[in-house]
Amino acid sequence: MSISHAPPDLPKTDIPDTRGREGAPSAAPALEPVVPISTRRTRVPRWLRRASGPLLLLALWQLLSVTGVLTPDVLASPGRIAQVSGDLIADGSLPSAMGTSLRRVALGLVFGTAVGTGLALVSGLFRVGEDLVDASVQMLRTVPFVGLIPLFIIWFGIGEAPKVAIITLGVSFPLYLNVYAGIRGVDSQLIEAGESLGLSRWGLVRHVVLPGALPSAMTGLRYSLGIAWLALVFAEQINADAGIGFLMVQARDFLRTDVIVVCLIVYAFLGLLADFIVRSLERLLLQWRPTFTGR
Repeated sequence: MSISHAPPDLPKTDIPDTRGREGAPSAAPALEPVVPISTRRTRVPRWLRRASGPLLLLALWQLLSVTGVLTPDVLASPGRIAQVSGDLIADGSLPSAMGTSLRRVALGLVFGTAVGTGLALVSGLFRVGEDLVDASVQMLRTVPFVGLIPLFIIWFGIGEAPKVAIITLGVSFPLYLNVYAGIRGVDSQLIEAGESLGLSRWGLVRHVVLPGALPSAMTGLRYSLGIAWLALVFAEQINADAGIGFLMVQARDFLRTDVIVVCLIVYAFLGLLADFIVRSLERLLLQWRPTFTGR
């Protein structure tokens, strides 16, 4: 029996033969890069997109004021508010009030951060500390801090102390909750890995627990800053003789809606500036933690 080496007849296909005469592959067809549809659209700068909403709102506000829909007794026009802002800056009353309010917020934030973080560390790192601290904090945080103003006035008088105490109380609880949740949310496998590498208890806290709790702590700090400005509004209603709240009280007595709006804009600007600082700090401290930034 003989075996033939002739190749069997290949079935004809619809695929064209791209090989050359001698069987060598011909030049590859030109490939066009795939461009996502999202990159083909004309991109509007992000700062312009973010600014478009407030600008449209401002234009609508001015339009309603010019047409008489919004009277000055109800709400002053943006032009009038800009003029009043210039006057308050020129006579020095607005910068002085901003300095006083910033000092109160800074003191309350420092004390509140120390108290909230300290209690969270005690409660989060030690079971005994949790038994002693957590129940009391959970009970106190349900009490509205605004309701404690009469007690603070009795205890501390009507000076700066009750104002700073209200801000401290408002700042402490969000920080406590977020730092505590961050500590208890650290992956147990990371703890086991640290122990297998021979880390001591302090080494685990320093290299594993605290870095793992840092994202939650930064979130708590952002919440605390927002509540600090809210607490400041209430605190400066307590027989204040300086600060942005004092300007608002005077404006309320004289029915000056323009000054009230200027103070509210200053509150919003200072809160936005504080949030920007915390977000920048967050990006600096959490560089090791890549996150989704949106598309």
